[in-house]
Amino acid sequence: MFKPSHFAYLLAAGFTAASCATQQPLGSAKGAGAATATTAVTTAGSTATTAADPARTYAETITQADLRQHLTILASDEYEGRETGEKGQKMAMDYLAKQFADLGLQGPVKGSDNPYIQHFTMVRSSWADGATLKIGPNSYKWLTDFYALGGLGFAAPTAVQPVFAGYGIEQDGYSDYASLGDVKGKDLLIMLGEPQTAKGTALLGKDGQNSKWGQDFRAKLTLAAQKGARSVFFVDFNPNSNFDKLAARMAPYISRPSIAFKDAKDGGRPTAYFVSPAVGYKLLGTNAQTVPKYAAAVTQAGKPVVSPFRPAKATVFAPRKTEDFVTENVMGYLEGTDRKDELVILSAHYDHIGIINGEVHNGADDDGSGTVTVLEMAQAFQKAKAEGHGPRRSILFLAVTGEEKGLLGSEYYTDHPIFPLENTVVDLNTDMVGRTDKEHEGKGDYVYVIGSDKLSSELHTILQAQNEKYTNIDLDFRFNDPEDPNRFYYRSDHYNFAKHGIPVAFFFNGVHDDYHGAGDEVEKIEFPKMEKRARLVFYTAWDLANRDKRIVVDSNKK
Repeated sequence: MFKPSHFAYLLAAGFTAASCATQQPLGSAKGAGAATATTAVTTAGSTATTAADPARTYAETITQADLRQHLTILASDEYEGRETGEKGQKMAMDYLAKQFADLGLQGPVKGSDNPYIQHFTMVRSSWADGATLKIGPNSYKWLTDFYALGGLGFAAPTAVQPVFAGYGIEQDGYSDYASLGDVKGKDLLIMLGEPQTAKGTALLGKDGQNSKWGQDFRAKLTLAAQKGARSVFFVDFNPNSNFDKLAARMAPYISRPSIAFKDAKDGGRPTAYFVSPAVGYKLLGTNAQTVPKYAAAVTQAGKPVVSPFRPAKATVFAPRKTEDFVTENVMGYLEGTDRKDELVILSAHYDHIGIINGEVHNGADDDGSGTVTVLEMAQAFQKAKAEGHGPRRSILFLAVTGEEKGLLGSEYYTDHPIFPLENTVVDLNTDMVGRTDKEHEGKGDYVYVIGSDKLSSELHTILQAQNEKYTNIDLDFRFNDPEDPNRFYYRSDHYNFAKHGIPVAFFFNGVHDDYHGAGDEVEKIEFPKMEKRARLVFYTAWDLANRDKRIVVDSNKK
């Protein structure tokens, strides 16, 4: 899963009112796509008897043993952590394409050298040597006094006149931008963290908890991008911060290339610069005594206040070097019967974060677990079709690349869909379903379901009904809260479908100590839990693929 939190990112791994009247009763053969009676089917000279509930029959072909077999291959050291554009990702691509072909699925990509593979060109960029920051007569060093993430940087020495934007927040009742006017093309200076109450809790958070503004610098960067800013200089004035240590630990990750679309518009996202407190004071034209007074004034007012700062001009040189490369989405297609023009997508990302400091990060849970779940669901649906129980709607089994770099593979698919998005009924996305988070240690089987209520009330109801009928695990919907500071709804590939108004559900086990770490290995996967979660996704997909009417889109929640 894409990891947006700045400081966790640095230390661990490197940088989106109709009723349910159309639903058939649970026992309905039409609504569930069930056979009306026990059917004898002859395949390869043998006779198999399929029970009156084919959904259960084929769900039970999704087994721990098969999940383990696939995952042991994809999450092995041989695949080198499956980093986008690198050798291991290409190996995983070949493995997945072969699996889809061997199952007998169609390759739906026209004009490709391999019909199971959607190729697209990206640009890999990294910071070049010699970056400098000058304020007056003072020069500051790269990775000692400042560093940067993303964006285009400054390819030549460039004069900047920072505009102080406080905490860089804008929401109902609180706006640091209200008094700034048009900031398009400007360079903003923003404090990390968020305003506090007199009791020391987050002013804008729910029940005193940190809001998205305090948890994730990217929320501020995204807002600055929407405002048209050219760059953002972030500074953490917290006296407990240790910029020197952080920059040193950051160095290996900053040296890792970032990627973007070849045809991306220049300046699509501002460069985020992070500067030490000492540099921050210089940029603000102030000192360590004045900044706390400003923060205290915001606390007292409960809203932004006029600052006393007069930011100083600076000269920044932070060039980047770039190269083109090709990466790939992988997909297999199962054509439906009487409703074949409508499409159900079952997605997962198969990339991970590669090798860091000589350690292979195999990503067994993130997202080897989701990838092999998609493979097993493909096997189950294909077997059902071969035995006369194929889905009414078509199904696309979609393994996307570039998720860890910013949901890029799914963005490419939704911008260049193989099948019309208006015919796409739903995306069920599986990202990390093989482990247990701290919240559920010692408890029963569970899975977080995220986004199922955002666009379609029917989808939310259907998956609960399928769980009650078949799997009986705890469905935890807490991350549907629009104030969730983790912003998980925006952090995996389903979101690119949701942006286009397509109902989604994201199945997730939560984060754990090995998230984006070298310890995310197959030996730690809890296959009994994973099997049950995979079957829940399958049951939900079975219902969605076989009901009489496509689910309604009747809401647009945040």
